[in-house]
Amino acid sequence: MWARIKRLLSNKKIMVRFAFTLVVLLVFRIVSYIPVPLYNTAAIDAMFQQSGNFFSILNNFTGQALQRFSVLALGISPYITASIVLQLLQMVIPAMKELAETGEAGKAKINRWTRILAIVLAFIQGYALILGTSTGQGSVFHYRYTGNDVLGHIYMAITIAAGTAFSIWIADMVTKKGIGNGTSLLIVAGIVTSIPTMFSVMWQYYIIDKTNGNWSYVWFVVITLLYLGILLAVVFMETAQRKIPIQYANRQGKSDANIPMKLNSAGVIPVIFASTILSIPMTITGFFTQNVSSGWGYWIDQIFGYTNPIGFILYVVLIVVFSFFYSFLQIDPGKIADNLSKANAYIPGVRPGEDTKDFVAKLLFKITIIGTVYLVVLAILPIVTSAIFGLKGAAGQAIILGGTSLLIVVGVAIETTDQLETDAEQDEYKGIFG
Repeated sequence: MWARIKRLLSNKKIMVRFAFTLVVLLVFRIVSYIPVPLYNTAAIDAMFQQSGNFFSILNNFTGQALQRFSVLALGISPYITASIVLQLLQMVIPAMKELAETGEAGKAKINRWTRILAIVLAFIQGYALILGTSTGQGSVFHYRYTGNDVLGHIYMAITIAAGTAFSIWIADMVTKKGIGNGTSLLIVAGIVTSIPTMFSVMWQYYIIDKTNGNWSYVWFVVITLLYLGILLAVVFMETAQRKIPIQYANRQGKSDANIPMKLNSAGVIPVIFASTILSIPMTITGFFTQNVSSGWGYWIDQIFGYTNPIGFILYVVLIVVFSFFYSFLQIDPGKIADNLSKANAYIPGVRPGEDTKDFVAKLLFKITIIGTVYLVVLAILPIVTSAIFGLKGAAGQAIILGGTSLLIVVGVAIETTDQLETDAEQDEYKGIFG
């Protein structure tokens, strides 16, 4: 491990790119403290006090920019949503799939559509968020604003959309001139900044305030160890693979070639899909009322609020469905069988063609069962642990054990590390032959 670190530190080109990435992320964090003009932050503070885990998770993804209602309140999330939408459209619209497979020109066109859709979504989500925080809170404007409310709402929504456009530009800069994937690193930067806040709240909650009396010190240690244990478990599961050995017909002797299949091949996408679907009715309800104690608002909250029994079951079911759907979307058994046949390769003990396709499909199904159970457990951990430890209010929003945040951080860290090592090896080869 130390040899790998030394090799990376001795590579000047990678160190320059690493420094550039840190500077760009620092600029991004500074901009996240610039508030949306005219907005009264007391409105969103009230909404956070009344909301459950959903807004706290979104807040962690943006590095608390949402709760500050800064110009980066939505950050890069509309771009991710737009990317997912266009990926799904490629599955149902043949023309879009053909465009994506036409090379760099087609990819550039789809990328341009993704950016446009992201900015449109950012404006719509920003406007909806402004209307949602104004429900039951009176005016969301600063007391000095005396203009037209609708024009003021549109102005603030445009500002939020501009913040998303800035986030997309920053992500592109990191991808082209820095290290790793810029979009992923922006999300990780937001999540990582919430970790010190989490332990600060824990210290205040258990050590200073002694909320649980003499047992507060014990609970602090237990939660800390549990967090570290979950982190190690996520690292193990994200690196776990099932390797399918393959043999080439034109090669003699034992072959080390294999097809690696991750246990969690769907990644974090199923949880994002499930959360997005459940959030749509909750968001629409927020336009009209924040009273979830009676009437139709109560039933919407019971069905789609995943901290409630019905919503919790629906949340788990959606994760399971999307996990299997996206796993088989990412890994096509038929394509693997065709590629092996073209390469004159086969899986030992399995006939080429349909038998190979069935073998890979059955193996992928079994692996996905394990990955789905892991994903469901990780997704519901924040809900379960909050109930077990009695975390409510500010403590419940800040102290999050498990969840998609850890999955994203670990996944991006592994991906970025692999890319750094690959780049370092390429530079070494260039130095030898250059």
